[in-house]
Amino acid sequence: MAEPTLADIFGSNATQTATTITIAKADLPRLTANANNTAESLLTGILLKAQTSLTQTNFDSNINQSIYVNSGFSSFTTRGTNNDAYRVDQLIINFAKLDISSTIDPDDY
Repeated sequence: MAEPTLADIFGSNATQTATTITIAKADLPRLTANANNTAESLLTGILLKAQTSLTQTNFDSNINQSIYVNSGFSSFTTRGTNNDAYRVDQLIINFAKLDISSTIDPDDY
């Protein structure tokens, strides 16, 4: 199998040049697109989109796929001076490469 494409991971409208990447907000699941989306909401949408194609099943069957995203376990914590209850959801991003270095280098994937 081939390496996952830009469209596979970021949506059919994703494009790139030598210096930029463009991802359409409409391709990001559950994101309500507007002119002032927060950086965290955009990152969440990107990760949720990536999770749809970068599955462990696809990783196991495709030697050219190097990353997979799994759901972790939800938990709860309290924050702030009022000890407000917060739900904490996890997405676990797994990076696989030949064991030649101990750092994550984007160029290796």
